[in-house]
Formats: sequence, structure tokens, C-alpha cells
Amino acid sequence: MLIIDNISYSVEGRPLFEQATATIPDGHKVGIVGRNGTGKTTLFNLIRGELVLEGGDVRLPAKARIGGVAQEVPGSEVSLLDTVLAADTERAELLAESETATDGVRIGEVQARLADIEAWSAEARAASILRGLGFTHKEQLMPCSAFSGGWRMRVALAAVLFAAPDLLLLDEPTNYLDLEGALWLESYLMRYPHTVIVISHDRGLLNRAVNHILHLEDRKLTLYAGGYDQFARTRAARLAVVEAQGRKTEARRAHLQSFVDRFRAKASKAKQAQSRIKMIEKLETISTPQEAALRAFTFPEPEELSPPIVNIESASVGYNDTPVLSKLSLRIDQDDRIALLGRNGEGKSTLSKLLAGKLEAMSGRITKSSKLRVGYFAQHQLDELRADETPLDHLRRMRGTETPARHRARLAGFGLTAAQADTEVARLSGGQKARLSLLLATLDAPHMLILDEPTNHLDMESREALVEALTAYSGAVILVSHDMHLLGLVADRLWLVKDGRVAPYDDDLESYRKMLLSADSSDGKRGNGKKAESKRKDDATPQDVSSLRSDVKRCEERVTKLSAMRDKLAKKLADPGLYEPDKLGEAEVWQKKYAEVMEALDRAEAMWMKSLEKLEETVS
Repeated sequence: MLIIDNISYSVEGRPLFEQATATIPDGHKVGIVGRNGTGKTTLFNLIRGELVLEGGDVRLPAKARIGGVAQEVPGSEVSLLDTVLAADTERAELLAESETATDGVRIGEVQARLADIEAWSAEARAASILRGLGFTHKEQLMPCSAFSGGWRMRVALAAVLFAAPDLLLLDEPTNYLDLEGALWLESYLMRYPHTVIVISHDRGLLNRAVNHILHLEDRKLTLYAGGYDQFARTRAARLAVVEAQGRKTEARRAHLQSFVDRFRAKASKAKQAQSRIKMIEKLETISTPQEAALRAFTFPEPEELSPPIVNIESASVGYNDTPVLSKLSLRIDQDDRIALLGRNGEGKSTLSKLLAGKLEAMSGRITKSSKLRVGYFAQHQLDELRADETPLDHLRRMRGTETPARHRARLAGFGLTAAQADTEVARLSGGQKARLSLLLATLDAPHMLILDEPTNHLDMESREALVEALTAYSGAVILVSHDMHLLGLVADRLWLVKDGRVAPYDDDLESYRKMLLSADSSDGKRGNGKKAESKRKDDATPQDVSSLRSDVKRCEERVTKLSAMRDKLAKKLADPGLYEPDKLGEAEVWQKKYAEVMEALDRAEAMWMKSLEKLEETVS
């Protein structure tokens, strides 16, 4: 059990914790949430004993092992597999002792302990973890020096998972994972045999992999049962009660104060006035927890182009004359919202670079609208910002003719305050750098916006603001992200990048997640017929029902959006001017688009009905 008892801690005179308390029982899976800068990472350092508390205490059972991801894995010549195996120091020490021990009793003890910790299956377990995080068998035997920093962070994560500490502390672990790796980690954490505390803004992970939320706000800690969505509902209800109490208290205070103001000077009422002053002093001030303002993104609106804005026919693309993707025949219209799915290394980033014009096609034909403007955001672009310049300096360099007031307005539209506008990039947080990079990527009002992991470093409020901005944006969106919540709310189409090809994925994201995690379990359930159906009903948990309801809502939203697109296209096709002799080619394009939307609407309605049927079967 982890006990955080009335802790207090400040940084440079600013209190982060004041008599904060929480108790986390053994085996709990806990997600820590709170605004950026409130002290979530500092809390981890306090739990590890790396910082000295000003007051209070943090207690763990004696000999409890605490583990977290190392900041960096050295680029040594040790293989990935051996690096992970070395993380279990007890196993390494026992194996070394087993080769030198001569006392018969001690040899027996060592062998018994090796059996207890399943030392002989360790290599298979380590390989399984590395495979789940995206490393092939061949890569597992390669030295760490052969991989970049981001991939070494995955090795560090694999090492701590393999060591299986009693208390596992993970700080934004999905930031350096792709969608497939993030989904694998969710599944692994659900089965992890000990206590897990994870700092994350990944809504999917916080809904599926944890069973409690520890909220850090106003220098206090509050533990909520359930995943993130349940926490949000519970907290909203609590805030409503607090606000109602606050309004009643303020009304009572105002009523008493009005009496005091009216009669304080009158001798006949002086005693009563003094009595009411004492009552006012005793009234408890109800303070509403600080709410994070929605940090909006304001994407400039591009003019409308005739479809398609990009058309690819039988193209291939790759590096050094070696194709990564071949036989690409793809079409993108300005109202498309496309998510790219596929395991790491299959070519999602390669396709993104082709669409962004950063890679040339090796063969085939690519046709783009002559007026097409493309915005491109990728994580490495944060490193391309000029560290010694301010955000204002970046805009002055790129928009020298605009006024300083216009520059500041642009920055404010992406949630960068006046103070941050004058701060050197090197001193900005990761989230602030991401906002600046997003602003620069959309500066020219692009017709197509390509986003490769845009939510890394963004807090929960900022992620929701990004969803709203992308929903309102009138250009095409191409998304690569491990954030299923973002993909589910923004993407209308799914493309699967696999085996050197790119093809539409006609099922939904939840089906993709289940396919990755348990490809053949659904087949087994179908084979068991009514018996499996009965078992599903009996075993259904509140989380299952909540997930199914989310599926239904998501499908319904997709049907609504496609219906709106259909109506918009129908109105366009009803315009007689579209059928004038010089516009017949354009009319044909719009008719084709209408047919595609109708086909997509049919699929969406079928998926909606399927989701409703699953929900009814589960709750009936």
C-alpha cells in the first residue's frame, strides 16, 4: 500500500502540494491527471524519495521495489534483448552465483529461487514485451546503438515492464509509442500483477487500463474510482454541488451585509448589526476548484477547391531506390478526415511525407490541385524550432509584413499568452512548443493538414480543443496518432498501411483495436454460438456496457456527419448551373463524390445498427 500523508512541497516559493493526502492499495491501477505544471512528475520524484518533503510523509511497505522508465537508454553495443534481461538484477545475480557456488545447500536455494521467479522463461517473456512494443525478432538481437532515442525509450519501457516492480511509475508512456504499441501497453497494464501509477493524457488508456483516477488540483490529491470518463462525470457533479453551495453562501452573505450596511449607524440596531457581522465572519467561503480554460486552436479557413485535391494513380514511394509503398491508388477530397492505421515501420510516415511533398514518387502519377496548400506537423518539427528565438521572432521571420498586434493575435489563437509570446522557445514547455509548431503549420490556411502524433505534450483540455478545431476546420485532415479518442472523434475514413499497400479499412477503430489484441478470440465466440452469447451477457461489466454505449454514440455521430455531407452534396447537384456545357466534367466529379458518400453512409448506418444490437444483447 502506498500512503501519501499530508505532504507539502514547493518549488521556488510556489506551493505544489499543501497537506495533500491519498492512499493507494496494492494492485490498484491508477491514472494521475491534472493541468500541466501542477506537479504530477514532481509527485513521482517525491514517491521515489528523490526530493525532500517540507512536511508530511510518503510510506511504502519495506523492501517494496519502485520502477520507472529511465530517461535514456545508452547507445551501447548490448542487444535489445540482453538489455531488457539485465533489468531483472535478481535473476542476473542468481545466475552468476549458480555458476560459482560450491555449497550444496546454497546451490539448492539458488536453483529454487530461480524456479520461483521463472528465470528459465525470462528470455521468452522479454522477447514478448519487445515484440509488443514494435521490435521484430531480428531487431531484438541488434545493439542499442543501432536505434534512435525514441526507440531506445521503448527499450527502457520494456526493461521496467520485464523487471515487474511492486510499484510501477510511468510518466506519459504512450508519447513515444504508435497506436499499436499504445494499445498493447494498455492490455499489458490491465494484466500487470502489481500496483501501477501512470501520468497520462491518453483518454483511451485512462478509460481501459486503470481502475482509479488520482486528480491533482489546487495543491490537493483526490482519488476517484473508475476510469477517466467516470471521473469526469463524478467531478462534474461534485463541481455542480460546490457551485450551488457557493451561490447559496454568497446570497446569504449579501443578505446579511445589506442589513449591516443599512443599520450599523443606528443605535437601536447596532447590536443586531454586530451579530450579523459575526455571522458573516463564520460563513465558510466555498472555493470552486480551478477550472482550466479551454485552450482553443484557431485554424485559418482555406478557400474551397474542386475535388479531388489529390489523386494518386499506381504510384510507389520509398528511399534510395527501394520502395516502401507500391501500387498506391488513392483520392483525397477537401472534406476528407482520414486516419492512417498500421504498425510502426509499415509506411505511415512515408505516405505522410509523400502527401506533404517532402518525398517524390518513384513511379506512377500524382495529380494535385494547382492551388493546393499543405500544412505538415510532425514531432521532429518541435526540434526544428529555433531555441534562441521567441514565438514572436518566428512569426516576424515568416510574416514580416504583418503588424506586431496581428502576430500576437495569431499566437493567442493557439493558446500562447502574451508572456509566452516573448519567451525563448528553449524555455517553453513541450505543449507550448507543439502549439507554436501547429500555428506555423497552418499559417498559410492549408487545404490539407497532415498531422503526425499532434497530441504528444498536449494536456487533456488542449486535446479536446484540438478535436473541436479539427471538427470545424474546412480542409482535409490526414491523421497519424496513438490517441484513439482523437481518431474516433475526427476521422471519417480509415486507411490501413500494411505489407507495402494502402487500402480502406471498412470496420471501426474498436474493431481494429480488438483485431490487434485478440485476433482470433472473436472467431471463437462466434463458433460457440448461443453459449458464447450467453457468457457475454453474464460476464458483461459496467465498463463493457460503457464501451458499447460509446460505440453507439460514435457510430451515430458518424451517420449524422455523413448525412450532412450528403445533404450538402445534394444541394450542390441540384444547382442547374453545374450542368452547363463547360462544367460537365465538374458535375461528374461531384456525382462521383455523392455516390461515395452514399456508400459510406450505408456502411455507417449498418455499423450503427450492429452496435445497437450488441448493446441490446448485453444489457437485456
